[in-house]
Amino acid sequence: MIPRINERTHNPFDPLSEALGHAVPIEGGLTEHAVVAYWPGLDSYTLDDEQATWTSTQWAEHLEDPLLEHPFAASPHGDRRAIFHLHARLHPNDGDLRGAEWAEAAHRLARAAGIETPGDRSGCHWIAVHGKPGRLDVIANLIRLDGTWQRRPVDQMRRLSEEARRIEADLHLTPAPAVAPQRGSQRAVPSASVQFAAVLAQLADEQGGPLATVRGLVEHTAHRLADQPGAAGSETAHGVELIARRLYGIQHDLHTTATRLAPPTRSHTAVPTPPAAAAAARRSP
Repeated sequence: MIPRINERTHNPFDPLSEALGHAVPIEGGLTEHAVVAYWPGLDSYTLDDEQATWTSTQWAEHLEDPLLEHPFAASPHGDRRAIFHLHARLHPNDGDLRGAEWAEAAHRLARAAGIETPGDRSGCHWIAVHGKPGRLDVIANLIRLDGTWQRRPVDQMRRLSEEARRIEADLHLTPAPAVAPQRGSQRAVPSASVQFAAVLAQLADEQGGPLATVRGLVEHTAHRLADQPGAAGSETAHGVELIARRLYGIQHDLHTTATRLAPPTRSHTAVPTPPAAAAAARRSP
């Protein structure tokens, strides 16, 4: 069983249509066992004389209700994309599960995803749909009954994957294939030393590094001051040139350190040019 989390949306109609494999119709009930599980509060939420079979549109509207009842509820990031959708697929070698098994898997995945907490009377609306062979869709509105946003674990995907492995074992399903690292993948991940070297090399880069830009401005200022009449302008220009040389020294030290951490490749950054050489290059035709 492989769980996947889809991007959150503003309404439940599209996720429900995807789960069913066709657009949500205006009329017409779902097949008897299409909705295999739902939030525990629904039984006390509905009246005893309400119809036993809901249409897909009614299920979608049920999931949408919290968005309408709490128009100012928003996520921690300030958005209103409250519809959460995850789906899980069985291995192709597995046969279809019975209704009770799908229901058990749905509740366990809902708890792992953090959208169902046992004993929570103000939780969020959610349903689980078995609309396609070998597939289970869990759709929830993250706005709770009390108008707050449902908190989910930061390691949600890891928890879902671990729960899926336990469900496989308990229901005797074919384990999902492990993702083997590709050959050479270790070489593709840069070491910490290489990453630090890249940062230092960027700082020291003569072509577009920030220190080169600052040093160029300082050198330009020194030349402008040297053209000013009087001894004061000449003395100040000399002091500014010394600042430029100190900046060059910092660039050079950073470049040396970056080279120690990771030897330069063909795409290495330009070596800092001493201020005098740079000035001469600018003056040449």
